[in-house]
Amino acid sequence: MQALVVGSGRVGSTLSKALVEAGWDVVVVDENEQALELLGDWRGAFVVGHGMDAGVLEEAGIGEADAVICATDGDNTNIVVAQIATRKYGVERVAARVHDPARAEFFSNRGFAVVSPVKTAISELTRWALAGDG
Repeated sequence: MQALVVGSGRVGSTLSKALVEAGWDVVVVDENEQALELLGDWRGAFVVGHGMDAGVLEEAGIGEADAVICATDGDNTNIVVAQIATRKYGVERVAARVHDPARAEFFSNRGFAVVSPVKTAISELTRWALAGDG
């Protein structure tokens, strides 16, 4: 299986390493070359560039990807790349991290999975507070 991970911060780098360990071929895209350091002894490919750059996505092999995960710290980048992956390249397994809960809700039915850490945190903390357990 081939994965394209856009963004190599804490989330993207950890996810990329987990996919490689599971036997996937992974290409990581990040505009910061120093992000490669988070990957440690990296056995995948790394493309330096912005995820919304069509040439960068092509170089990273978006057309052959079985899965695309958008994990930058920018909602706009993640949403746009997810839409490009699904609509232009027909990638069936696409996910985007979206911090803004309202935007996460809006894009949740647009043909790609949306993961909202802020929405999850609000839900879990509310559940914890209302339950009154430690």
